[in-house]
Amino acid sequence: MNADTADNCIFCKIALKKIDARIIDENENAIAFLDAFPLTLGHTLVITKKHYAKLQETKLDEVIDFFSLVHKIIPSIEKGTGVQSTLIAIHNGKDAGQDIPHLHVHIVPRKPGDGGSAIHSMFNSKHRLGDEEMNSLLENIKE
Repeated sequence: MNADTADNCIFCKIALKKIDARIIDENENAIAFLDAFPLTLGHTLVITKKHYAKLQETKLDEVIDFFSLVHKIIPSIEKGTGVQSTLIAIHNGKDAGQDIPHLHVHIVPRKPGDGGSAIHSMFNSKHRLGDEEMNSLLENIKE
């Protein structure tokens, strides 16, 4: 990461331990900490230690460490908050709702009646495509 990025990105500052965070765990390439503005009790963020804006920018060994940390701490978060479920979310770019352009995963403990909904509730319209359109889309993605 360049000096300008490290100076201007709050997640880079946390990764470099230039600012305090309530760290749950970390490994060589990722760090997990409680969100300072939680959606629910125990809302946790996992970030890459190096600055990447989007998931596809990471190197394979770093993304493996990143998701290994997510995988490792989920049981502790669920047990520690007394829930049976967690929402795992990545906003992969500005248009997807990413507020801080540094790759991060939200782990949000969920329980009945917490006010949250399924991902499908985020969108007003549902795309109904015919077979031809679906096949064309599939080919475009596979190219």
